[in-house]
Amino acid sequence: MGEVSPITVIAVTGKGGTGKTVFAAMLILRLCRKGYLLAVDADPDSNLPEALGVEEGVEKTLGEVKELFQHTRDEIRGDKEIWFEAKIFEAINELDEFDLIVMGRPEGEGCYCYTNNLLRGILRKFMQHYDYVVVDCEAGLEHFSRKTIDRADCVVVVTDTSRKGLKTAERISSLMCELNLKAKKGLVGNKADERAEEIMREFAEERGFKFLGALPYDEKLAEYDMLGKSVKDLLLEQPDSKFVRAFEEVFEKFKSWCLCV
Repeated sequence: MGEVSPITVIAVTGKGGTGKTVFAAMLILRLCRKGYLLAVDADPDSNLPEALGVEEGVEKTLGEVKELFQHTRDEIRGDKEIWFEAKIFEAINELDEFDLIVMGRPEGEGCYCYTNNLLRGILRKFMQHYDYVVVDCEAGLEHFSRKTIDRADCVVVVTDTSRKGLKTAERISSLMCELNLKAKKGLVGNKADERAEEIMREFAEERGFKFLGALPYDEKLAEYDMLGKSVKDLLLEQPDSKFVRAFEEVFEKFKSWCLCV
């Protein structure tokens, strides 16, 4: 890993089915050109590796490491924290363009308080070696509420115009206040026409979100998804598609808002 550097932690969240993971994958593939990046799949469904086209390279999740530690820690000789840190390092997938951690979720019973405290400290130490950390969250901010990941600079909520999608955005905004999470709060609309974009913009302004723009429904993106092709494939093969062109506009707004560049 590189030298310790200033770090920007970006959480991407929203209701399932709104395109949250696709947006997170696009963001990762753009930001990794600008610095050393850690991608974190914190959604139990673990769709981020597939969206990035790297699912073959993921061999171990942090959930599996926690489970192993929970069941074997009484048998570990020597410093348990050093053992645990080494196992977590094994779960960091070092890829060509970025590193990737899949959080997963342990299935066993019992108290994980001690394990979670260790994990929090070790992750904090690892994350400081990156310029950017992008967290693909589940529909909420569970890893922030449990303080597994204890900071965020920007939270981007991805939504469609469904009532459930907008209610989830409201709930996440309220949760940020409850957690005293002092992060910038942005909203991205997805699968939107002009009228939907107008509704989302008004919703964002009324609830204190920075509206970063809207992404259209794109038949080509849907086709790639059906064929099991990744977002990276779409970027390489269809750079002029409606979705990619709209994302580039959103990304320009995101950079000036979150990264101040």
